[in-house]
Amino acid sequence: MKTGWKSLPLRHETLLLLVLVAEWLIFYFTGTTVKRGHTFGFGTFDSQFDILRHSAEIGLLALVMTPVVLTGGIDLSVGSTLGLGAIVFGLLWQSVGLPPWLAAIGAIGLGGLAGGLNATLITRLRLPPLIVTLGTFSLYRGLAEAITQGSITYTGFPASVLALGQGRLLALPTQVWVLVLVAVGAWLLVHRTTLGRSFRAIGLAPEGARYAGLPVERRVALAYILAGLIAGLAGVIYTARLGQARADAGTGYELAAITAVVLGGTSIFGGTGSIHGTLLGVAAIAVLNNGLIHTGIPREWAGILTGALLLIALTASAAAKALAKRRGM
Repeated sequence: MKTGWKSLPLRHETLLLLVLVAEWLIFYFTGTTVKRGHTFGFGTFDSQFDILRHSAEIGLLALVMTPVVLTGGIDLSVGSTLGLGAIVFGLLWQSVGLPPWLAAIGAIGLGGLAGGLNATLITRLRLPPLIVTLGTFSLYRGLAEAITQGSITYTGFPASVLALGQGRLLALPTQVWVLVLVAVGAWLLVHRTTLGRSFRAIGLAPEGARYAGLPVERRVALAYILAGLIAGLAGVIYTARLGQARADAGTGYELAAITAVVLGGTSIFGGTGSIHGTLLGVAAIAVLNNGLIHTGIPREWAGILTGALLLIALTASAAAKALAKRRGM
């Protein structure tokens, strides 16, 4: 029984990989045209680079959402933290006059503070993560709108900043290398350290983890602070990709990140999941969004299908947990 349950994430990720391949092939044949020997649409290299470029920020958010969900928590504020980080980056560079690299550090640091506020309310006051991050979701977005008065947009960033979001490094979009570095770090943290194993232990049985001597509050706080830091980084990359910082940056990204995490096999109840599964979930959502554009389907369907994917993933997670309990009886 135990071996079967442990092998479930592998089976889930294998299935998701097959779904991703099928999804890519469907869009390749339905969203690609060939005229006079030239390929247009989904099948082009430019289209594939667009998938990588546009999925970097959501990928970053999903990667750091994974440890949070592993502990049995949730962070609905990452999209708003991204937006606030983008605005602070633009403000520090354009209005304060800081060099771009220092403004970026300021935006990332602010993201860490935002994550720290979530962590304090959740671990010190023992408030539910859903309620806390729902509140900070509105707070951080409101702060971004207050700073810009709802209308100011920071633009005119130097080429060194735009290269991060629009340039290429070793043939790939530059921000993909940032995503790869964060993915490697997150994978090592979750799968190769005692800290990562403690995230699972906390998600499975927080009281049992306390009795085992684990510093539960500190580990949970670390997960939320890391989520805030990387959300701030994602705000900088978002600004570099679009060449502007607006208060609505990252709107809806928290839904996409959570969907990617759960779709990748991480249980919404905590305790089980993987970074590589999350990356597959990000890829599935990115291919879906890009493929819909090239097949001429209205963009509104992207939101509908993303929401449907989240509900399906949540249902599958709940069913897997129920099946594991039944097998353990």
